[in-house]
Amino acid sequence: MSPGGCIENGDAEAAGNCKSGDSYCEHCGRGCGSGSADYSSLPAFSCSSYSLWLDSARLRESGKFWRILVASAKGFTIGAGLKGGLSLFSILAGLKRRKALASLGKKGVITNRDVISMALKETLRYGLFLGTFAGTFVSIDEIIGNLAGHRRTARWRALSAGALAGPSMLLTGLNTQHKTLAIYIFMRAAVLAARCGIKSKRFGHICKPLTWSYGDIFLMCLSSSQILSAYVLKQDSLPPSFSSFLNIHGGKDTVILEGLKSFVSGMPSSNKFKAIEKYYRAMGADVKLDLQMKTPCTIIHGNQSCGGHVLNFLIQGYKRALPVYLPVYLVPALIVHREGLMNRPYEILARGLLGTARSSLFLSVYCSSAWMWTCLTARTFKKINIPLVALATFLAGLALAIEKKSRRIEISLYCLARGIESFFSCMTDLGYLPQSLNFKRADVIIFSISTAIIMHCYAQEREVFRSKYLNVLDWVFGVPPPPPCDETPSCKNCKQH
Repeated sequence: MSPGGCIENGDAEAAGNCKSGDSYCEHCGRGCGSGSADYSSLPAFSCSSYSLWLDSARLRESGKFWRILVASAKGFTIGAGLKGGLSLFSILAGLKRRKALASLGKKGVITNRDVISMALKETLRYGLFLGTFAGTFVSIDEIIGNLAGHRRTARWRALSAGALAGPSMLLTGLNTQHKTLAIYIFMRAAVLAARCGIKSKRFGHICKPLTWSYGDIFLMCLSSSQILSAYVLKQDSLPPSFSSFLNIHGGKDTVILEGLKSFVSGMPSSNKFKAIEKYYRAMGADVKLDLQMKTPCTIIHGNQSCGGHVLNFLIQGYKRALPVYLPVYLVPALIVHREGLMNRPYEILARGLLGTARSSLFLSVYCSSAWMWTCLTARTFKKINIPLVALATFLAGLALAIEKKSRRIEISLYCLARGIESFFSCMTDLGYLPQSLNFKRADVIIFSISTAIIMHCYAQEREVFRSKYLNVLDWVFGVPPPPPCDETPSCKNCKQH
């Protein structure tokens, strides 16, 4: 069969890409020959060689398509798994409460069937969101690499793919805002960018303050000042789920929070004070509140002393915190360290129980110290107002020092994201921020910028990731390609591509 057979069969363009010399280069997607070969002068068996090349090219193309499918499936699994797990805990937590409301014959109570239906929809949406994000990123990464060359586009390909994959967040709902998630991902991107800056010769001196050992605790203090102040003064600025979490672990009834809010704002209400007195009577304590009192201690803990209240709250708070952290430590131990459990079960379980005890102590000290600092600040200054509440709750963040170092930055960034959202919500409601800055889907824009940074660091600055996060990214998206062609001895002739 002559080379002309390739042309006659419609493969002229492909035959023109057949190169003599070195083998096919996986990095740039082209042959490693020194120049374009004239296929008309090739011997008769060149078409057989081309056939083999074409088969290998098809295998490579099918491998790329398979990578896209696998990434989409893994992304869907992570999204559906995380959201489904959270929904399951939410369903179980609200089951008893819904039964009680239904037994009272209250109208408008959401049934268990409705809750399960909504949970399934949310699980599917989040699965599609992360599955589409992963598939879109890998697709764009492969398309750009094939069209313009992997080596040539290495510095910006992942950045572009990450940004273009960001709008997949819209699959969670066109009218569903995800400001908290977007800000948290932005915080993660900022941390990665800061780590890149620290090791950079150009920006290293600017980013040096970020290496401060206790920077995570300082961030937690800043976050606490906004979050805990909003918990007392403006709960609607916090995400509903986070507000519910604080209501549980804050350990105070709604009537106490409402009375404290009016007192701190300088507008004590006799009706709210009577409601607080009624609440304490139901609890077996005879409490009398004076509209002219200077400190809120009686509102917070009734007839108890400040020290006695802190100690009692610490014990009760620890009991509330244990069920929160027990699955956080034990479930990963059963999944991630399942092989180690067979060899050294006591060591892994002991480590999980120790982590549970330590984190539970942190949360209980954090909440109890918030009330302690509020009482102490009010007694020191003989008054209480919004700035003093912000100061007292700032000091509550020092409790983060109880946690181990590796978890501090995670917790501080988690709280900082919620603090930033709450702060801007408060500023907007007070009229300090123009409405023009309130973009309808600012969360998608922030998320896209953040994912662009994160995926760029994943492809180009892998050492700034912790191994556990890097392993997850590698599992979903696939390990980035080997070094460029000019770093591989067998590909010296590929630079021209």
